[in-house]
Amino acid sequence: MAKTFTLLSLTVSVAFLAICTARRPPLVSDVPVNYTHVCEPSRFAKQGLDIAEFGYCDTSQSFEKRAKDLIDRMTLEEKVLQLGNSADGASKIGLPPYEWWSEALHGVSDTGPGTNFDEVVPGATSFPTVLLTTASFNQSLWKRIGEVVSSEARAMYNLGKSGLTFWSPNINVARDPRWGRILETPGEDPFVVGTYGAIYVRALQDVEGTLNTTDLNSRPLKVAACCKHYTAYDIEDWLGVDRFHFDARVTEQDMLETFQRPFEMCVRDGDASSAMCSFNRVNGIPVCADKTLLQDKIRGQWDLHGYIVSDCDSIEVMVHGQKWLGDTQEDAVSQVLKAGLDLDCGDYYPKYLKSALMQGQISEAEIDRSLKYIYVVLMRLGYFDGSPFSSLGKKDICSNENIELAAEAAREGIVLLKNNGTLPLNSSKLKKLAVIGPHANATKAMIGNYAGIPCRYVSPIEGFSAFAEVTYEMGCADVACKNDSLIFPAMEAAREADATILLVGLDLSVEAEGRDRVDLLLPGYQTQLINQVAKASKGPVILVIMAAGCVDISFAKNNELIQAILWAGYPGQEGGRAIADIVFGKHNPGGRLPLTWYKAEYVDAVPMTSMSLRPVDEFGYPGRTYKFFNGSTVYPFGYGLSYTNFSYKTTPSKTTLKIKLNKYQHCNNLNYTNYDDKPYCPAVLVEDLSCEHEFGLEATVENAGKMDGSEVVMVYSKPPTGITGTHAKQVIGFERVFVPAGGKKNVKFTFNACKSLAIVDGRGNKVLPSGLHTIKVGNADVSFLVEVQFYQ
Repeated sequence: MAKTFTLLSLTVSVAFLAICTARRPPLVSDVPVNYTHVCEPSRFAKQGLDIAEFGYCDTSQSFEKRAKDLIDRMTLEEKVLQLGNSADGASKIGLPPYEWWSEALHGVSDTGPGTNFDEVVPGATSFPTVLLTTASFNQSLWKRIGEVVSSEARAMYNLGKSGLTFWSPNINVARDPRWGRILETPGEDPFVVGTYGAIYVRALQDVEGTLNTTDLNSRPLKVAACCKHYTAYDIEDWLGVDRFHFDARVTEQDMLETFQRPFEMCVRDGDASSAMCSFNRVNGIPVCADKTLLQDKIRGQWDLHGYIVSDCDSIEVMVHGQKWLGDTQEDAVSQVLKAGLDLDCGDYYPKYLKSALMQGQISEAEIDRSLKYIYVVLMRLGYFDGSPFSSLGKKDICSNENIELAAEAAREGIVLLKNNGTLPLNSSKLKKLAVIGPHANATKAMIGNYAGIPCRYVSPIEGFSAFAEVTYEMGCADVACKNDSLIFPAMEAAREADATILLVGLDLSVEAEGRDRVDLLLPGYQTQLINQVAKASKGPVILVIMAAGCVDISFAKNNELIQAILWAGYPGQEGGRAIADIVFGKHNPGGRLPLTWYKAEYVDAVPMTSMSLRPVDEFGYPGRTYKFFNGSTVYPFGYGLSYTNFSYKTTPSKTTLKIKLNKYQHCNNLNYTNYDDKPYCPAVLVEDLSCEHEFGLEATVENAGKMDGSEVVMVYSKPPTGITGTHAKQVIGFERVFVPAGGKKNVKFTFNACKSLAIVDGRGNKVLPSGLHTIKVGNADVSFLVEVQFYQ
């Protein structure tokens, strides 16, 4: 049973993390009460303790000094009991229990034991799953969602219904389309994933007016976020290979270029207060036991200001699942502690750290180090002193503004994949709609996983009922669609309707944590349902795909009887309203696919267990993601249509960056397909450069259509011609802009040459190549050149 320290709301008149003044009078002793912070004088008095005797409550001292005082007061037995996710507390020194595990991936979730819903807080705003939100490519929207989630989380904490430490977001790159957790991620591009992660973490954590804090280890936090699952983790259970036993064999090139980049951005740019290591091994070593990955990389090179936590029961997996080095429990906890793991989501630390110390495998100082990291984070959260967020309460959860933001997020993320001019539908000309399919009446399926209880559901049937009379037929009993018994009634409904909306796809029974896909097809008889209904329909047919991972719908793409296709991901609690608003033109779609949609035969060409992003010629494996896959697709990364037309103009046409090298800066060799393409100085190590050189881009986006709309301006860089083994192109910037019909919008970008033009060579070196780099804007044929010249 998890021990959860829940705190009810009190009015606390204190400056955040400052000296506690203007305290309310002590409560009457016979009135039961919980507290929103630990260092409340009346709370100590109620326990027969004098708060003045406890240095950890002295707000005139630094957090580090206060944490040391708290730790020094504990016995060894008490110390180890604080290092599991369900921390016991230590009543004799006034420290209550605390549950570290809460989740807030796309809204406050009750997945972890730290959060619960009841009659006090029956639900919280459930936004679209992360993949669909990412498809908006709207960075300001991502921030607004994170701010709302953190406010609702803080309000729930004040009401005693959640903790303050939230183990979100999931920033693993979606390397393979079969991965079951794609819905949780920001897609397949490392830069996009890292950008989303850093923005969402900032939105959860940042406290207004404190961003310029000199000592980042004392920077106040609204709630604490977590970058997970570190690293090279993207297999659940594929053909008998599971995440608990999988050993990801990864080259240094792929680690630096793809798997590590989002985590570096999340920790450095997002200033995350936590990172979570994953179950799997990387190149033979369990991630949570790898000092190079934890202590040296996250805490050292990336300068983490916070704690490192294990994915739940990872240490037990090392011992009993992976049987790592034949370890005993004491061996395992000693190795992960020394590697840099501070907090165990599980019970191995509380059970075995003391005996490991008694065996001489670890020191008490190493335990104290981890305790310091976790308690400094709690102090930054106002857990000990109170916060400026104490006024947040039930009124701030599921507010009308929050619900509308959930609807807007779904509308902005939905992607228009096909349209022959049928959409948007005209509600004045349509009286009867047939709404058909296993997702036609979707509710819980729309919120995906790591979701709590939403404020409400607006199903597709409800959404479309606002525009026309709806006839509903299931067509399939569920997404498995194991027989065709319900197809005939669906055909009859389509024959009588002025237009037919088909809602099909996947759900958590097909793609989820612990469950990978084996194909890229619609399950069961769904394809037959679509084709037969399309053939029978009297009016236009609009197909809506509700799924995360790609689905090969080439048959529908090429079927002239299907006039339009939308991808709606898992659109959250307001999903039905958002889909209907787009179909009927209340909103002009502007989402773009954050994933490549491969054809079905892709799964037969490469096993999930091959971690290489680049093609493996020896085995005939194709590349992965748009950066390395050169085969045909159903729809490419970044694809998406609009109800209007956009055109681009860019300036300048060419920029030259001349970089002077000193005698300590040396040229690095690169391999070229043609020796004649090789310059005298092919590249220079990024770590040897000052990286001060920048180049700019200004794009004019013109809306040449008759409808207002938003355009995602995507900017890619392409390395100089002839370099072998590098990417075809990579995203280096993006911005979503609103352009009224007939209007224009200027968009300016500034790029750092090292960040935007560097590549990782086959030896694992991050280098800046010389030569002509091509900068492409959007999917249009608009580009300009940046020439990098090195000279001495």
